[in-house]
Amino acid sequence: MNRKLARVLALLVVAAPFTLAFAQGDGGITAGLIAFAAALAIGISAVATAWAMAAIGTAGVGALVERPAAFGQILIYLVIPETIIIFGFVIAFLLNGQVG
Repeated sequence: MNRKLARVLALLVVAAPFTLAFAQGDGGITAGLIAFAAALAIGISAVATAWAMAAIGTAGVGALVERPAAFGQILIYLVIPETIIIFGFVIAFLLNGQVG
């Protein structure tokens, strides 16, 4: 997992200057920073949601093998992490409203 995290951080460091360079056209550096913050809000929350759902899904499959009647409960546990991505989308949407 550490190698994957290092690759994501390296990609982030490489992508940040390009994002800011392209955004300097009309809105200046402030618009670029706001757009970059919105992208981070969506990206980080998506990665966190995927990480949580992977752990819950793995445990859920093991639990379903032993107790098939627990399907509804496990489905609810899988839906709960989706609120993380919804919050990230709301934050990105609010930040996007500040551009322009």
